[in-house]
Parts: sequence; C-alpha cells; structure tokens
Amino acid sequence: MTGRLKAPTGRYRGRSAKERQAERRRRFLDAALELFGGTPGYRGTTVAALSQAAGLSTRQFYEEFRTLEDVLAALHLEVNGWAEQAVLDALATADGLPLAGRAGVLFRAYAGDVTCDPRRTRIAFVEIIGVSPRLEEQRLTRRARWIDLIRAEADAAVARGEAAPRDYRLAAAAFVGSVNGLLHDWSAGWVDATLDEVVDELVRLLLGMLRPEGWRPLPG
Repeated sequence: MTGRLKAPTGRYRGRSAKERQAERRRRFLDAALELFGGTPGYRGTTVAALSQAAGLSTRQFYEEFRTLEDVLAALHLEVNGWAEQAVLDALATADGLPLAGRAGVLFRAYAGDVTCDPRRTRIAFVEIIGVSPRLEEQRLTRRARWIDLIRAEADAAVARGEAAPRDYRLAAAAFVGSVNGLLHDWSAGWVDATLDEVVDELVRLLLGMLRPEGWRPLPG
C-alpha cells in the first residue's frame, strides 16, 4: 500500500462521514493500545490482527492509516499528550507552593498518568524504541518537550530565588533520561519501591540539581 484508501462520504445512520471516520480511528487506536502495549507487542502485530481486534476490516484500516508504524506513531503521541496534559493541569493548581512541593506535584502527575496503565508505559518507553529513523525523531522531539518543561521550571525557580542560576539545558536532558529510566524499571518490577517512593526520589534528584552543595536560597 502506497497510500490510504478513500473513506466513504455522506451521512449514515444519523452520523456524518467525519464522525464515522473518527470512531473507526479511535477503535484502531484502542486496539493498538491493547496489542502494541500488551501481547504480542508492536513487532508481533499484523494489520489483519489489529483490524480483527478493532472489529473492523483491513480495507477500513487502509482508509485511516498507511502502515502499522503510522498507528504506533499516533499512539505514542497520544500517550505523551495524556501525560503532558496531566502535568499541566496539576501545575495549574501548584501556584504559590515552594519548589519541593511544586516538584512533587509535577512528578506525581506525570508518574501517575504514565504508569496508570502498563500498556501506556510500554508504548512510551519500550515499543517506540528502534522502530525507524522517523519514530526515533518523533521520540526525541517529544522528549525535548519534557526537557523544555523541566528547564522552564528550573528557570522559574531561579527567578524566585529558589534555585542556583545557571544554564540547565544539559542537566534537564540528563534528568529526563533518569525519570524515564526509573519509571520504566519500576513499572517492569525491577525496582522494589512504591510509586510514592519513586516520586520522592525524583524530587530529591531534582532539588539536588537545582540546589548544589554550598548554595543557599535568597532570604525572604
């Protein structure tokens, strides 16, 4: 297949073609979350198996997507979007909190969302790795958004006098890698700790990055 088939147009049973298309796309993505994020995983799934799990035909698949990689790409963006929205919603309630409290709100929101469903965790940290140059670029682009968020939080803490002033570009990149690695290992059962303990450790790591030994917050 070099391109998608054309989807039917017009109303059917009271729903527009656009509404029917959105429903089909949702059913494919839900089925992909189950198969890619569980058994057999992305590499073990075929178009026929995904279509069967969605309760749709392969023809309908090609009306919505060109390849299974397109489905994985869309699902990866969606999983990251859910986590990002959870963080932004949480941070909107954290105004006025000291740095440690604000960091706790941020990481509890992120960790709670990305680990609330092991299928999401697998899509975010496992299935996306090494698929193609295109998906590597997408993964790194999404990772850069998280790095930018951490840098923005660090710069805001500096402006409030709660953190040491410096360029946090490299530190934020290293920290995001630590977050992803620790949450992946925890979700895989390789870390003997509760999720709250994992979050507390991440907060300590962030505070250590923002407040190096010998630095003191500004008075007042």
